[in-house]
Amino acid sequence: MSSIPAFLATAIGSMPFTDPDKAAQLSFEKLSAAPLWPQLPRLGLVEQMCPQYSEGMPRMIIDTAQNRTYFDTEGDFSTELAEFYEAYLLAMDPDDGTGDCSALAISEDYAKGLYAFEKLLKEKNADLDFVKVHATGPCSFALTMNDQDKRLIYHNEAFRDMIVKAIAMKCRWQIQKFQPFAKKVLCFLDEPALTAYGTSTYIFLSRPDVVAMLSEVVDAIHQDNAIAGIHCCGNTEWSILIDAGADLISFDAFEYAHTIALYPDAVKTLFARDGFLAWGVVPTSVAIRDQNPESLAEYLEKMIDNLADKGIDKQVIIDHSVITPSCGTGSMEHDDARAVFDIIAELPDVLRKRFGIQ
Repeated sequence: MSSIPAFLATAIGSMPFTDPDKAAQLSFEKLSAAPLWPQLPRLGLVEQMCPQYSEGMPRMIIDTAQNRTYFDTEGDFSTELAEFYEAYLLAMDPDDGTGDCSALAISEDYAKGLYAFEKLLKEKNADLDFVKVHATGPCSFALTMNDQDKRLIYHNEAFRDMIVKAIAMKCRWQIQKFQPFAKKVLCFLDEPALTAYGTSTYIFLSRPDVVAMLSEVVDAIHQDNAIAGIHCCGNTEWSILIDAGADLISFDAFEYAHTIALYPDAVKTLFARDGFLAWGVVPTSVAIRDQNPESLAEYLEKMIDNLADKGIDKQVIIDHSVITPSCGTGSMEHDDARAVFDIIAELPDVLRKRFGIQ
């Protein structure tokens, strides 16, 4: 994994805007070191968290009349799954695979921000150090989507395995699409459902299964020499994400920074393999109205000190820190979302000055 500079700034994907070109421009300007393609959920059903990545999955139903998406598992679905696995093996077989994951491409109908961002990078003849892409993680996808009878698709082992492999292909397709514009691609898996890991809601979730699902996609991301991040916007068992092989752990550090310090041994393991913490220190709530780069830099140093108190060298933490907003801005008011990006644009310089980084 190539080195990431201390306090590199990027973001989580969603934005509240409906103009893809303007959203892409905002990303390019405010996240100049590691811009991303904007997810625009207010454009409609298929641009929302799970449907956006459902294209090409067997038996996926998009019911716009009912504003519902689900998997139709009734009857014999063996042919559709066989066709999917044939395409998967053609692309992903470790010995004979072509690496071409376009069978699971995301079309412009499902991700207008992705194509607006690609167009902008072409116009700019971009040669960036980093660019960020993202997908809904396999756990959250399987724990959010239902079948026709409103049962969690997670409980259908055939479809759960297909989802993991489809997400892996979609990640590789994105990485390959944006590699011409950057020296390194960051690929994040968004796993909000893992905030409920260990609770009665998901009592059926086993640690080995979660690690295995995440690891399979992380390994696929690594096949294209990209950096694998996992984002969870609340508290979870952070060692799971580290054990899954992620290079970068992204979390809501504005509300939950103290929780990462509960796993010092796992964090040491992450740093030992040149992994990073992405501190989501910029709030994506109305709390942004009371913050500025200096206040957030002061707060982040306190949280870094708290982690250092667990036996991790402070300079090591600083050297392995990335900054982001705490989550996506898709549900925010426009002015508040812009404030998030204004602050994240300024925060790296404030932090580097605070810690004496040239």
